[in-house]
Amino acid sequence: MGQSAGTDPTDSTEPPVDVDVDVDVDVVVIGSGFGGSVAALRLVEKGYSVLVLEAGRRFADHELPKTSWRIRRFLWAPALRCYGIQRITLLRSTGRAAPGEHGGGTAPAKVLVLSGAGVGGGSLVYANTLYEPLPAFYADPQWREITDWQGELAPHYDQAKRMLGVTTYPKETAADRAMRAVADRMGVGHTFHATPVGVHLGRPGERVADPYFGGAGPERTGCLHCGACMTGCRHGAKNSLVKNYLWLAERHGAQVRPLTTVTSVRPAPSGTGYEIETVRTGAWPVRHRQRIRAGQVVFAAGALQTQRLLHRMRAAGALPHLSPRLGALTRTNSEAILGATVPVRAARRGGLDFTDGVAITSSFHPDPATHVEPVRYGHGANLMGLLQSALVDGGPRRVRRWLGILARRPLTYLPLLSVRDWSRRTVIALVMQSLDNSLTVHYRRGRFGRHRLATAPGHGAGNPTWIPAGNRAVRLLAEQIGGIPGGSVTEPFDMPVTAHLLGGAVIGATAAEGVVDPYHRVFGHPGLHVVDGAAVSANLGVNPSLTIVAQAERAISLWPNRGAPDLRPPLGAAYARIPPTPPSRPAVPPDAPAALRW
Repeated sequence: MGQSAGTDPTDSTEPPVDVDVDVDVDVVVIGSGFGGSVAALRLVEKGYSVLVLEAGRRFADHELPKTSWRIRRFLWAPALRCYGIQRITLLRSTGRAAPGEHGGGTAPAKVLVLSGAGVGGGSLVYANTLYEPLPAFYADPQWREITDWQGELAPHYDQAKRMLGVTTYPKETAADRAMRAVADRMGVGHTFHATPVGVHLGRPGERVADPYFGGAGPERTGCLHCGACMTGCRHGAKNSLVKNYLWLAERHGAQVRPLTTVTSVRPAPSGTGYEIETVRTGAWPVRHRQRIRAGQVVFAAGALQTQRLLHRMRAAGALPHLSPRLGALTRTNSEAILGATVPVRAARRGGLDFTDGVAITSSFHPDPATHVEPVRYGHGANLMGLLQSALVDGGPRRVRRWLGILARRPLTYLPLLSVRDWSRRTVIALVMQSLDNSLTVHYRRGRFGRHRLATAPGHGAGNPTWIPAGNRAVRLLAEQIGGIPGGSVTEPFDMPVTAHLLGGAVIGATAAEGVVDPYHRVFGHPGLHVVDGAAVSANLGVNPSLTIVAQAERAISLWPNRGAPDLRPPLGAAYARIPPTPPSRPAVPPDAPAALRW
């Protein structure tokens, strides 16, 4: 059954055992993040047998890393025996768009992607920030003609908020005061507001009975406001998926199998359902192979991993009828990750500590399409400071200008090489936009014969390599706190960093327009579904977790109960709006705050 709670694969000396056993279930869910966890719960509530396959390990709260320097528990690199919660993936660029794609520009499309790993997926490492998207999301031309998406998704956003325990952050921290001043100086102080977060605030450190699920959920502990959300909350306050959707799903009959990497999904030889092949994550030589038969498969491994698996299966001929739009409309949420850092001596003299609060506590809008948030890590979580460098605007000769900045002011920028107390003296600025730009992800053979994902310019404007409003905000932020404005070390090379890769298997009215239909069913292969960030069809301009959950809630609400007639039109037919189907055996009592209330 994979690695159980309380064990650490990085400490295990017992070799994996070869297994080749067929298992039959109604539904296999690949991935346990925001989409996969919703699918697992809502499907077991409807009577299906569900097996969740997760490549990462399972963490108890106390097993999460104390700081980001606990490399083997923070970073994800199974080949190096690192089974942590933070993936860092470089997507290289192929340059021009491939023939037939909407793009065709020459702008580079490379990007550095941050994503999550482990049972609970991105909820282990995300900043527990849960916004509804900006209006442009619903009006995006990719899907706006299909239905009234804002109307259809509204009840599911409400359900997602109650399941995730969304509340408005009540404190104003030092970082918030600095950001409010920046918003005022930019003439948009009226847009500054506190953040909706998925955290049990309560009284700091106080343990209480389940406050969300009428006693069906776990006990919770009040937030310590320590800023350590993105290294994994060790205190039981963060409303990660293992505290809500996954908790309820497992206690309702779903099985979760950690440290299990899916290598293949193909139609079963019998002609009914699918055969899924797996290996034990990180095992070398490859061992613990297993075949699983399932009537239906839900891809929910996150936008990057879902795309990787679908591309691989199409290239291998296992899923030959996938839409040619696979990989198109991959989005970075039009992001930049910037910041301002106070020098060590000045920070000590002023007693600065920007770690107070949860990971994100406020935000403002420099313009209607742009969103800026102050972000923090907890005490000692300084590893990600290695990604920071001098801020340089985009444009010609960017690398040369960046080197010139470093050369002209070495005494200013050399201290950035030190990450000592970095989390205490830094305010990170996460900048997002809802503009229509995208990448196209391809599956390419590399120099040494191995296939890899690569990117090219996609539909719409080129993926931004810098955001002028973000750079201006960070320079003002640095003035406000007496610090140095900084960008990501990859930005001078026109390689932005995103923590929110989206799309690539988006919703479309037909297979010529998208990879999945408006019910999240994969065109060309009945019984396959995509229910994660890969199905998000447009840039959100806000943190995407709530939208992924709401879309997943809507998609699974339209499934029939096991054995009942399916009200959805046949795959490939025109879209028709149908009512949700209530589950035959709900996991949450009807009088609980998070009960189903469509």
